[in-house]
Amino acid sequence: MLSSGPWWRIGWRNLGRNRRRTAITAAGLAFGYLAVVVLIGWMDGLTAEMIESGTSTFASQLQVHDQEYRPERKIYDTIGGRDGADVYSLVREVAADPAIVAATPRVYAGGLVSSGESTTAGILIGIDPDLEPQVSKLLRSVIDGRSPRIDTREILIGVEMARQLGVGLGDEIILVVPAADGSMGNDLYSVSGIFRSGLAELDATYALMPIGSLQSLVVLSTDRVHEIAAATTDPWLATEAAARIAERLAPRELGIEIEPWTRLRPEMLDYAQLADAWNGVIIFIVFAIAIFGVANTMLMATYERRREFAVMLALGTSPFAIVRTVLAEALSLGAISLVLGALITTPIMFWFYKAPPDLGWFYGDYTFFGALIRPQLKVTLNPPMWVWTALALLLTAVLASLYPAARAARVPPADTLSGL
Repeated sequence: MLSSGPWWRIGWRNLGRNRRRTAITAAGLAFGYLAVVVLIGWMDGLTAEMIESGTSTFASQLQVHDQEYRPERKIYDTIGGRDGADVYSLVREVAADPAIVAATPRVYAGGLVSSGESTTAGILIGIDPDLEPQVSKLLRSVIDGRSPRIDTREILIGVEMARQLGVGLGDEIILVVPAADGSMGNDLYSVSGIFRSGLAELDATYALMPIGSLQSLVVLSTDRVHEIAAATTDPWLATEAAARIAERLAPRELGIEIEPWTRLRPEMLDYAQLADAWNGVIIFIVFAIAIFGVANTMLMATYERRREFAVMLALGTSPFAIVRTVLAEALSLGAISLVLGALITTPIMFWFYKAPPDLGWFYGDYTFFGALIRPQLKVTLNPPMWVWTALALLLTAVLASLYPAARAARVPPADTLSGL
């Protein structure tokens, strides 16, 4: 066994023969470990931020609709059909799931938003001002004024829509929308606030108002809504939560569908899965490069000791014992590298996690799959991946030493000792 006998002591001793070379090789492996852990942590952090931003800015991690609502999103396809449903009873039922933080009803309509001679198309969204902030971040993005109050004719618009219409706080705008009964609804609303989400689509087209006001405008009764949106404690729990809620609501026979973000935004799921697959590729590439450096070190070390190996073989040491000696040296080098890498990597990862470095000097905010990504080196802590990376480092050290070990075991004693 490699762990028995003098092999570890011999391997450890041999590392001290050329301390400079050992230090350089160990530092190379240690910084390879640092590079892998930080790069994977940053990719995981980017994925987590994309999912968090893409689902919590407004869309939410889980949505309940009528089965006929998507993808056409017709105004009369409400939960419970044209008879409606006990909306807040459903909201409480959805929010009762252990993975759900909160749930809120929504009503949608599309129409024209006008002020004076300026007109733009808008997506009108009826919200519950008390519940919505618990589900999405949009109401927290108000930069001027405040959110609309319930049972008022107030409206919250994006900064780009306000610019296009030339309106500010307190100004009146006209909404013209097709109603559920086939008529055209129109009314005056006062701008109570302006938000900036950072997403051009939202800032230019979204207009939020009390749910009751929009229901009245589009001729929907108070028990008819298009969506119940919910936030989860962890986005990755949304699929399981959707299945549980669907089972719990099945006896109501409302003809609804309950969709997690993984089905609403499949492109984000595809990217997350691709990023996970790339973790293994990154480990392979970094340590495949490192393996040549370790192999070079081990070849030089075994070449310098070829007379020593020849003496050992001449005295009856088996070739396998020579192999074990070289492997023990490589594992000792890997262990030193791992300790050094962990000492360097751990504080850096916790620093990046607690206080992500600002990269605003290099690039600004950008959108990715409809999510706003901030210019920060944001990482996630993934200890299992650290362990896999550590094992990859040790495996690299062993694989790199196999060829040098085989050469050392085949040294011809007579020729080597005679100086041939």
